[in-house]
Amino acid sequence: MHETAGLPATELRAFAARAEAAEDAGAEALLAVHPDRAPASVLAPLLRRDGKPGFVVTDMTDVDLFAPLDTVVPPDAPLYVLTGLDRGDRMANWSPDEALPALTAEARTPLLLTEGIQWVLHQPAVLDRNHCFMTLGSRRRKPDGALDARTPAVWISNGTGRDGRERRNAPKVGWCWAGNRHTWLGFGSATGRRTV
Repeated sequence: MHETAGLPATELRAFAARAEAAEDAGAEALLAVHPDRAPASVLAPLLRRDGKPGFVVTDMTDVDLFAPLDTVVPPDAPLYVLTGLDRGDRMANWSPDEALPALTAEARTPLLLTEGIQWVLHQPAVLDRNHCFMTLGSRRRKPDGALDARTPAVWISNGTGRDGRERRNAPKVGWCWAGNRHTWLGFGSATGRRTV
């Protein structure tokens, strides 16, 4: 990960040690690399499940253009910590349009796509068949400023359609419409982001 971010391994280790020493980091903390340093297109192939590499769906060639919402601002630092991570299973069968205001009302921040991928890289078990998650903190803006209706998500491929049978059970970065509901997709979120 440090190579992807253009950071010396010693700097990453030192940051991790400082984060671990922080009294409020706790077991739920996730060390994250800023999205500018580690884009989704580079991170997705690093995912592994059943020995199969992760991938981005073929109709999402613009994956790296999905940027943080105005209300979701990562710290201005190459490395930071996410706290209070939750996969959002309780919101399964909600649409992104329904989930975002609910998370905001609970003072939770939706995960960025790159943060969701990094969470699975750190803790592969968080990606579980029929219990996957959307990362609605990342959206693409159209030239007129409106949000693209696609919302990125991380889930497990069934190996159908354009995914190909060889990708069955592989980690997959894809998207769903902002107004659609899926019984197997929650909404990844955190209580905050901070530097140490």
